[in-house]
Amino acid sequence: MFNKQARNTLIVALVLCLVCSVLVSTVAVGLKPMQQKNKLLDRNKNILAAAGLYDAGKHSNADIVRLFEQFSIRLVNLEQGRFATEQELASAGINPQTYDQRVAAKNPALSRSMKGDDPAGIQRQATFATVYVLERDGKVELIVLPVHGYGLWGTLYGFLVLEGDLNTIRGLAFYDHKETPGLGAKVDTEQWKALWPGKTAYDKDGSVAIEVVKGKASSDNQIDGLSGATLTTRGVDKLVRFWLGERGFAGFLNNLKAGEA
Repeated sequence: MFNKQARNTLIVALVLCLVCSVLVSTVAVGLKPMQQKNKLLDRNKNILAAAGLYDAGKHSNADIVRLFEQFSIRLVNLEQGRFATEQELASAGINPQTYDQRVAAKNPALSRSMKGDDPAGIQRQATFATVYVLERDGKVELIVLPVHGYGLWGTLYGFLVLEGDLNTIRGLAFYDHKETPGLGAKVDTEQWKALWPGKTAYDKDGSVAIEVVKGKASSDNQIDGLSGATLTTRGVDKLVRFWLGERGFAGFLNNLKAGEA
């Protein structure tokens, strides 16, 4: 009797587990398209915010979709400093619309190790970077560059936006980080982000001009550091200067200016 009762209990438990597993799997599969849609919407919102084109109190989700349609999504071959061709992307099995630079950086076939010379603390750099271009009358009006680097507790991911002259900064915004609330997390505040627009990315000789300093800025191309967050300040400075440098987007931006990208 005991064995029969125990067997029935086990059967009921197994059936319940099976039913729950099926339900969870069904819900997960059903929600995946919605999750992907929300992920893209959030990415687009952050890009528009960095470009100064999004106002949370004014724009709806429909506005985000409409505003982002102004941008074209392009992949840049960082090593060669030019837009990637359809042929090379196809040979690498890459779809520009679904390409994930963060995932690619973990793939040895689509990235390179930065071991031994990694000022931004990114460990690996993807061969291709996704940029977002807004053009009017055949001329670049805005270009959005993805940037990332290590702060205090983890990697900060954000977007740096340049004006059509490919030198004047329109804005910088981080959409993912693990910095300390009230300290390093001040990278999210409107007050700190407001320091970036109008700054110059490069000097006349082509060297990176923008600099995030500890304390208060003392020159036009410096940004105030984050009070009480020295390591975050240093991390932001290094990552911005890295991605604007020769191993980042400098070669591409120079070629784009010359019409050779």
